[in-house]
Amino acid sequence: MSLPHALLTSLAERPGSGSDLAGRFDRSIGYFWHATHQQIYRELARMAEAGWIESLPEESTRGRKRAYRLLPAGRKELKRWIALGGQPAPLRDELMVRLWADAAVGPAGLAKDVRQRLQLHQDMLARYQAMERREAPPAADDRAAALRRLVLQAGLRYERYWIELLLEALKTLDPAPGAADAA
Repeated sequence: MSLPHALLTSLAERPGSGSDLAGRFDRSIGYFWHATHQQIYRELARMAEAGWIESLPEESTRGRKRAYRLLPAGRKELKRWIALGGQPAPLRDELMVRLWADAAVGPAGLAKDVRQRLQLHQDMLARYQAMERREAPPAADDRAAALRRLVLQAGLRYERYWIELLLEALKTLDPAPGAADAA
């Protein structure tokens, strides 16, 4: 995945300024692909140079936002990229190594970090649920809504998976008092 393609996707939905795109990115695609606002602005300039997007006339507001829109060459690039396919990303999470290390050297206070991660995943699950209600309501039955629901389901399942895994890890890392004595 590349940032330019994520931005092209956002512009395919509707034109916007760099700050509009950054905000939309943070509320949608950003859940699946992280980018800083500085990276977004840098990519917009590169994509304009490549002829994939164009800058619209600046608004006459105090902030002088420059809006961008997708050009036919950008739509063609996005379709080319969609058709490429790709390999699934391998699981690469430091927590997995830390759990493995904890098994090798003994308790090292990992439960606190696991509880913090659990809270983050619970918060993210709530965001996905709100986003699902907003972006892909069940009443919408068109192709675009179905695809958005599918993507959101991946995010929901991902968060539920991590919540389940972290709860299981906590049972081992931080067993109930007396559990070790009963064994």
